[in-house]
Amino acid sequence: MPRAIRIHEHGGPEVLRLEAVESAPPGRGQVRIRQTAIGVNFIDTYDRSGLYPVSMPSGIGREAAGVVLEAGRGVTKLREGDRVAYAGNTPGAYCDERVMDAARVVKLPDSVSDREAAALMLKGLTAWFLLRRCHRVRRGEWVLLHAAAGGVGLIALQWATALGARVIAVVGSDEKAMFAREHGAAEVIVSGREDIAVRVRAITRGRGVPVVYDGVGKDTFFASLDALAPLGLMVSYGNASGAVPPVAPLELTRRGSLFLTRPTLFHYTARAPELARGARELFEVVGSGKVKVRIGREYALADAAGAHRDLEARRTTGSLLLVP
Repeated sequence: MPRAIRIHEHGGPEVLRLEAVESAPPGRGQVRIRQTAIGVNFIDTYDRSGLYPVSMPSGIGREAAGVVLEAGRGVTKLREGDRVAYAGNTPGAYCDERVMDAARVVKLPDSVSDREAAALMLKGLTAWFLLRRCHRVRRGEWVLLHAAAGGVGLIALQWATALGARVIAVVGSDEKAMFAREHGAAEVIVSGREDIAVRVRAITRGRGVPVVYDGVGKDTFFASLDALAPLGLMVSYGNASGAVPPVAPLELTRRGSLFLTRPTLFHYTARAPELARGARELFEVVGSGKVKVRIGREYALADAAGAHRDLEARRTTGSLLLVP
């Protein structure tokens, strides 16, 4: 019988339970997938903790890769045996099998393995919309990137560097600083040791950067604003340190008529053609070797709680996977 990690209440990693579940047939327009690798992301901890409330009981997890076991009526682009991956808006990826709408599933090219895809879909598509849609990164411009040694950060660091940007990477330790430099960072700031905004101003000769990508949230929000050049864009896309408190619009005025966005991947991939475009561009940059997938650690599906503990303690680099 298939298994799934489920929660019956919000809380810490201890609320994650491995349970037996029924195998469901696909409905019209759906496919049933045998999952071979599952991505672990910070958004999973938000669902678990209640920062993003979910109805109970609930599954956990947003991305995975695997093989199509069965296609429902009306599915024409996927068939049994196809290798596929997805990044879904509804939690539930921590499982052996899953039924998904075929329109939200992409077929994998031979150049991308199942494990790479499970490490890529949510984080890689996030990097795609950050760098290619929120702000189209240009050659020669400075970019400030927080959590640059993490799952999204490492992909975005490599991709921005491949586009010709000069990335100022913010990391949490000397080990991660070395890691970021090895993957293309032009400059590195160790958080907690240096004043981020002061260092950015020094690097950019007082001007600041045109864009900040901040997935940390509460702890770095105002430092990020202070690092921006006039008319710069603050992209606050995560809450690793907690949600950003309410901000008065005048804070943007005082710092140079700044722009602020709080985006989510699922708005940028709401339509099937947008999802297909993002996946195509992501697979191309990975296939070219410009972006290498770093899998920091793999855990058994039953040890999902251990993966969450390591992720929240920031003991990880690269992407984390669960393996059914």
